[in-house]
Amino acid sequence: MREETNIISGFSKYSSWLDTLEDLDETLWSKPMAKGKWSVSEVIAHIINWDNHLLSEVIPSVRNEKGMEFPDFDTHNKKASDYAKSGITQSKLLKEAKDTRELLVKELNELPTEKLSKPLTANGVTHCPHTGTPYSLIYITKEFTDHDNHHKGQIIQFLKENNLS
Repeated sequence: MREETNIISGFSKYSSWLDTLEDLDETLWSKPMAKGKWSVSEVIAHIINWDNHLLSEVIPSVRNEKGMEFPDFDTHNKKASDYAKSGITQSKLLKEAKDTRELLVKELNELPTEKLSKPLTANGVTHCPHTGTPYSLIYITKEFTDHDNHHKGQIIQFLKENNLS
């Protein structure tokens, strides 16, 4: 259980990191981080969208010992981008991001170790093609933590480039 606890703990840190964005200037919040790239708000909406997918689809599937299903990434990500541009305020989006992540962490913490680490398919695939590791909810959680950290790094770099580190 120790490894699972550490992974979930690492996954939960995103929530407190969001506090660093609360006073971000509105123009930087919605400015693309690079030509043809997303804005900070779009990245936050993107992560919310994936957290919601884990909550509504993946965790119930894992509880029922069924495989995990993930949607087409491009379509799923476009919805997040559109949502960020829909007029939702910075404070509302940040609150939604924190609330969603906290609920997801709570759900993960309530699952028994056997459910977290039980090998299951992801879109019909049994093992990660990059590592050869069998897919499980805890493995996917670790992958999502790495995904969060990738985007956090992009945002931190963008803020440094705009003298806001």
